[in-house]
Amino acid sequence: MQINRRTFLLASAALVGLPKASLAAPFILRAEKITGQVLPEGDGTTQLLGINGSSPGPELRFRIGDMADLRFENAIGEGSAIHWHGIRIDNSMDGVPGLTQPLVEDGKSFDYRFKLPDAGTYWYHSHNRSWEQVARGLYGPLIVEEADPPKVAHDITVMLDDWRIERTGEMIEDFGNRHDFSHAGRLGTFAKIIPSVNTVRRGDRVRLRLINVATARIFPLEVTGLAGKVVALDGMPLSTLQDIGPRMLAPAQRMDIIADVTETVKFIFPTRQDPYELGEISVEGDNPNPIQTEIGILPKANVPQPSGSADRVLTLTLQGGAMGGQHSGDDLWSLNGVSGLQDAPWHIISRGETVRIKLRNETAFPHGIHLHGHHFYEVNADETLGPLRDTTLLQRQESRDILCVFDNPGKWLLHCHMLGHQASGMKTWVEVT
Repeated sequence: MQINRRTFLLASAALVGLPKASLAAPFILRAEKITGQVLPEGDGTTQLLGINGSSPGPELRFRIGDMADLRFENAIGEGSAIHWHGIRIDNSMDGVPGLTQPLVEDGKSFDYRFKLPDAGTYWYHSHNRSWEQVARGLYGPLIVEEADPPKVAHDITVMLDDWRIERTGEMIEDFGNRHDFSHAGRLGTFAKIIPSVNTVRRGDRVRLRLINVATARIFPLEVTGLAGKVVALDGMPLSTLQDIGPRMLAPAQRMDIIADVTETVKFIFPTRQDPYELGEISVEGDNPNPIQTEIGILPKANVPQPSGSADRVLTLTLQGGAMGGQHSGDDLWSLNGVSGLQDAPWHIISRGETVRIKLRNETAFPHGIHLHGHHFYEVNADETLGPLRDTTLLQRQESRDILCVFDNPGKWLLHCHMLGHQASGMKTWVEVT
């Protein structure tokens, strides 16, 4: 069942605020089975996986340079682990079972302790059976504030997700089916936004931190009711501010907007028929003293810069899937004809080496390619460098080069964040020494 005019359920009447966390060291993140209100209040509930009793889990908010001290307690009935998406983290804390840490079995715990080197919008999520555990709700936002944050009336986290559920709220239990894995992934029957603030005033300056936490859905998105700019992508500040929209957010991608509220803020999902509202942030009253200063560029991230041409050029060809033709991998998807993680890394890279990776999508489906532990530049057609990202979207048959200074030592995953694609072959790893 796909989202269409008959099955798409509007969520604007049931916006759920994100729970806040008061962080004491170590802060406990307890993963467990919960009952959640995905559909509007009064409709059926949904059996989910949550953290500290909710899905999404609590918003973790820090300042740049802070040390995160977190204990993950697993009570979901199977093994799990937490990945801290987009953070240039110490490798042993990256949360990838079998590569950077052991699996956290049910009833066990794991202590994560890492420094937060970059301000920005990040998130955390399961990295074991993630195609199911994330789809069931095992995720939450992680926000790192600047030392001197831009002045706004509200700093609002907005998570976008979809769920494959019945109209009763019951989860459709067809996880991991071959059709999803070989096509576009597990696309939900219901979608909405989950904002941390539901009401603002006309004239308020707001910072919206949008995070696509869906396992497969690319959200085409229009945000209305605002006058402002996009100031960051994937947590990294833009050197030149961009217009707000329309936009495309692949799974795991983030976007920060700073803007002034002109009317009800609506999040529009364009379709081939009429557009649908994923939800809204309502307006009540007027701000008598609106911020008048110009929206400025955020402080530059302390990310290593490439100097001159790349030290090495690599090609990574995305293959497989339905209608994708033959490839030499032993699963549905492959990278350079190899499916899944091998004992040896795809490449061993010297610390500080600048590598240009030519991504070539030979498949019939889009893919969001995510690199752990680093950010990279998207290379424009004119050879100029685009924005820093940790996840880049390649449409079907599209190619793109990325440029990365591999300065973070360790074993780093490189994979498709359409999580069913990752589970069925589209992943590899590099080692930085």
